[in-house]
Amino acid sequence: MEGKMKTAVMLGVGRMGFEERDIPEAKDNEVLVKLDYVGICGSDLHYYETGAIGDYVVKPPFVLGHEPGGTVVEVGKDVKHLKIGDRVALEPGKTCGQCEFCRTGRYNLCPDVVFFATPPVDGVFQEYAAHDAQLCFKLPDNVSTLEGALIEPLAVGFHAAMQGGARAGQTAVVMGAGCIGLVTMMALKAMGVSKVYVVDIMEKRLKKALELGADGVINGKEADAVEEVMKLTGKKGCDLAIETAGTQLTTIQTIHMTKKGSNIVLVGYSKSGEMTLPMSLVLDKELTLKTVFRYRHIYPMAIEAVAAGKINLKGIVTDVFSLDEVQKAMDYSVSNKADIVKAVIRIAKEVK
Repeated sequence: MEGKMKTAVMLGVGRMGFEERDIPEAKDNEVLVKLDYVGICGSDLHYYETGAIGDYVVKPPFVLGHEPGGTVVEVGKDVKHLKIGDRVALEPGKTCGQCEFCRTGRYNLCPDVVFFATPPVDGVFQEYAAHDAQLCFKLPDNVSTLEGALIEPLAVGFHAAMQGGARAGQTAVVMGAGCIGLVTMMALKAMGVSKVYVVDIMEKRLKKALELGADGVINGKEADAVEEVMKLTGKKGCDLAIETAGTQLTTIQTIHMTKKGSNIVLVGYSKSGEMTLPMSLVLDKELTLKTVFRYRHIYPMAIEAVAAGKINLKGIVTDVFSLDEVQKAMDYSVSNKADIVKAVIRIAKEVK
């Protein structure tokens, strides 16, 4: 498809603008997708606020956004499983397929991954994207492209639950009720975990957690989260704790609130990148610490869970902005973190 498209670009820290760019051409193994929605991720906001995450430094003009959903409008000649008109969720990371991690199925650890909106690779705050067809997953009729855009964070939640060995009969605690905390809570419930409690210090987010199916919530500003979990579990402690807030305090709390022999999954990134933890207690309790880096082999399962009504993805969306409002969207998301759970950019002017 020849022509131009509107692209939102980061021009510098705290500054967004627009460029007119060529509509990308789909290669033989790719599809061209007309994007409907792209979620705003915490990493997008971090790049926007600081210009870098660790060694990944933004060089303007840079395109943010890695959570897209849209409709196929062009199909490469080698693509057989998709056709024009199919609505899809795009998994944003293309891996090498040859390294030891790819060859053993742990492709999320591939050192040569090309991932939307991870410098120097542009993201998809734009009208069209050409992407490897194997990373474009068809959405069932009852799953919208808005939900398709949110499969990406949901995949993180499912990966966290699976890393923790989540199963029926357990009591789990999720630290943090932001987007990742909420999708993790819903993933745990979808996997049959009996009781899931959510801890946060923002009341609006805790109310959203209850609305989306949490069995109970704890306001960490008003009560001691460890003491409350002990009360809820008859002083036994929880079977599984998943930390999504990325703070030393909440990570230490997970160590104290879990039963001996339990799993703790660390999802949130700390601002400093370092923590001091009570490792003697970890050893005494023979706890297993697992971590999460993105996800692998999750999209089909996550889409099916949404289609089956087990996950209310639309429920996490609190704000929708048009592509024209991208500056407002980013500024509002940065300055209203207590009120926003998930903000989304609507790329298409009309979504069927």
